[in-house]
Amino acid sequence: MTLEKLQSLFPGALAKSWHQHENGGGWVQNTASVDSAAYIGVDCLVIGDARVYGDAQVYGDARVYSDAQVYGDARVYGDARVSGDAQVY
Repeated sequence: MTLEKLQSLFPGALAKSWHQHENGGGWVQNTASVDSAAYIGVDCLVIGDARVYGDAQVYGDARVYSDAQVYGDARVYGDARVSGDAQVY
């Protein structure tokens, strides 16, 4: 996903408030936390105070929002949306 596509989804998105994860290239809002070992696919988003850690993988067109946590060996993929206080592990 390009920065332009990200901005079409989130009009206020700025390059200084988001970054692409080094393992997969997906976009992570700077308020979120993603371990370097986790995989965030190129078309995925991690938003808000969400956390992805351990060997977790987020791929396809998946999104992790709010205070959600994805960890351990969890796989979130396709059009999945994980939000609120959800924990996937």
